[in-house]
Amino acid sequence: MLFSKDRIGGALLLIFCITYGLLSQNITLLPIQAKAAFTARTMPEVLTVLGIGLSMLVLIFPGAHERPQLRGFNWGTAALFLIIMSAYGLTVRPLGFILSTSLFLIAGFALLGERSPIRLFLVAVPLVVAFWVLMTQGLDVFIEPLPWFLKGGD
Repeated sequence: MLFSKDRIGGALLLIFCITYGLLSQNITLLPIQAKAAFTARTMPEVLTVLGIGLSMLVLIFPGAHERPQLRGFNWGTAALFLIIMSAYGLTVRPLGFILSTSLFLIAGFALLGERSPIRLFLVAVPLVVAFWVLMTQGLDVFIEPLPWFLKGGD
């Protein structure tokens, strides 16, 4: 069949990826980034190439025409994850990166079934602190670590 749902989806994905790639070229670069290996355009360009390749595969080899199976998934857990991800997005600025990300990971691990509070804390907090140190010290990306009320002098 020439116009199957798979091929129409692949064509729409191809159009989206080409548009995304063209719009990513509007990202302005600083003069010192002109010859850098990794810039603000790098990830959008990689995603564009991958998306175009995958959409071409869908257009050339559309899958079997079986209906997707939606039973057997834990939709309640997925909805709760969407809720805690939204809460994380709303709290990351007021609570700071370290506190809000630690709470997000603890809630996510608990939602996945981990019940030991000590293990939750000992996994989430050092992981978040290590990531924050890597980003701020290693990659020189500033991420506000603490909430406004714990910062001194402001």
